[in-house]
Amino acid sequence: MEIGIGVLISIIALFCTVAGLVIGFFTFNRNRDKDVKNDATESAIIRTKLDNIGQSVDLMRIDFKASDQRWTTLSDTVIRIDESTKQAHKRIDHIEKKGEI
Repeated sequence: MEIGIGVLISIIALFCTVAGLVIGFFTFNRNRDKDVKNDATESAIIRTKLDNIGQSVDLMRIDFKASDQRWTTLSDTVIRIDESTKQAHKRIDHIEKKGEI
């Protein structure tokens, strides 16, 4: 039984095609797993950065509220001092008009 050269070439070609399909399938699975891992890693990094940004914004909001309270207190103090100064000037003007000074 002789195998012709055409049959031998066909068998080799069929073997190479099957080998290529198997290698391609395994490569596809491996790359798909890598892509999933990379996507999960990038998603975790982005989520962590967003959490950090959120915490920073919360801290800035707390600082802003504290600063706003200090400014309000300072403003109230300035208003009271201004009123007191006006009253003192009125008393001084009244005393000057009497001629006591």
